[in-house]
Amino acid sequence: MTYEEVVKKAKQALKGLDISAIKGHTAIEVDIEGEGEGAFYIELDDGMVKVEPYDYYDNNIRIRASANNLIDLLTGKLSANAAVEAGQIRVEGGEEKLYEIMSFFR
Repeated sequence: MTYEEVVKKAKQALKGLDISAIKGHTAIEVDIEGEGEGAFYIELDDGMVKVEPYDYYDNNIRIRASANNLIDLLTGKLSANAAVEAGQIRVEGGEEKLYEIMSFFR
């Protein structure tokens, strides 16, 4: 999977997601490791979701994962709790916020 395909799949997975209950602004930098390597961001801002192929250095959360694990996480095939515990994803800066956000993805 290429970097461009990873970003496209992330956009598709999050398109139309109802996160209206999440108030405020959260910026998540995603660092893909291995195949499809690169960084992009997911921005949640008062109920809106945006995915862009850029680094977001002023982030609240940073996620490091393989492309497959990230897509499984975003599509609900992999739970955030299980993925963190198994080392399939690594989170910096706010596991609690990640778990709150991930509850909307299932």
